[in-house]
Amino acid sequence: MKGHKWFAAIYDRMSAPEERRFMGEVRAEVAGGARGKILEIGAGTGLNFPHYRDGAQVMATEPDPFMRRRAERRLAESGKHVELREASAEQLPFDNDSFDTVVGTLVMCSVPHPQRALAEIKRVLKPGGEYRFYEHVRYESAFGAFWQDAVMPVWRWFAAGCHPNRDTVQAIRNAGFDVVELEKSKPLPLFRRWSLPVPT
Repeated sequence: MKGHKWFAAIYDRMSAPEERRFMGEVRAEVAGGARGKILEIGAGTGLNFPHYRDGAQVMATEPDPFMRRRAERRLAESGKHVELREASAEQLPFDNDSFDTVVGTLVMCSVPHPQRALAEIKRVLKPGGEYRFYEHVRYESAFGAFWQDAVMPVWRWFAAGCHPNRDTVQAIRNAGFDVVELEKSKPLPLFRRWSLPVPT
């Protein structure tokens, strides 16, 4: 993968205010609540790594070489046991029914083929496993959706292919997950946090 060198270089600094204000808490809930054998997709610069429980068995994937390089440095600093591999969410190099939990934060907005990625997540999860994530979603209001559509071309260029206007909620439902928990984020209503198990 070619990667996004400049975006990887500024991502942590650009995200720092939100990480301090609310994203650190979100990551602690999403990643910290993962159990069993864990897979993180789209690990980015590794901002979730410090939030995994001590002793957690985590496999993480990241296709972008520049993001992955920064994630490797953060992993060394975190002291957590995470194996980081190059792989895209649409083509995970793991057997069926391999993981108890899949974690993803701000991933489905950026993958080229979200339905393929969701199908892969479902494939590698064990029956009764859980997909824990925090994602951009399309606004429910007409005005909000119009605003997202308007800014999307510029935002996609700036943010390494991010599509903030994707209907991620419906995509996940279409992938066949059972919804257990849904929560809107108060700071930014264009995000939602879910907890979803694979049907047994």
